[in-house]
Amino acid sequence: MHIGSKGWYVEKLKENGVRRIEGRKIEKYKTHVLANLLEEKQG
Repeated sequence: MHIGSKGWYVEKLKENGVRRIEGRKIEKYKTHVLANLLEEKQG
C-alpha cells in the first residue's frame, strides 16, 4: 500500500477509531475527503 493512497488513509483512520462518517463507511468516501478528515484527527 502506497503512502497517500485511499487504502492508506482508510487504514490510518481505522487506527484512530474512525470507521464511519455520518453513518456511511469510510471506504465509500473519496480520497480527498479522507485526507482532510485524517488531518483534522491528527492536528
